[in-house]
Amino acid sequence: MSEKTRYSDSELEEFRAVILKKIAIAEEEFAENQEQLQGKDSVKFNYLEDSALMAEREYLNTQANRQEKFISHLKNALRRIENKTYGICRETGKLIGKERLMAVPHATLSIEAKNAQRND
Repeated sequence: MSEKTRYSDSELEEFRAVILKKIAIAEEEFAENQEQLQGKDSVKFNYLEDSALMAEREYLNTQANRQEKFISHLKNALRRIENKTYGICRETGKLIGKERLMAVPHATLSIEAKNAQRND
């Protein structure tokens, strides 16, 4: 019997549901970070005297940037589902394990390929 080369349409739909849920959560968190940042921008303060406020603003900005990047990766995963290349390792060309994709739905590398990268 030959090795499976891609996930079935029903499996892809299962992955799509997981990704859409993660996008919704990430977009909500991103919006909250943006709202908090806007609140920090409207506060009048002396930058030299309030380093804690500056540190909090920097943290929120970093979190917002991370969420934005995560959302982009998830949307790219949706595109791969559309063109039926989702779940195929970009290094080995083999299927990424379903367990890995459920945990990290935007993964483009299998565990083996990821480990090989770390060892280089």
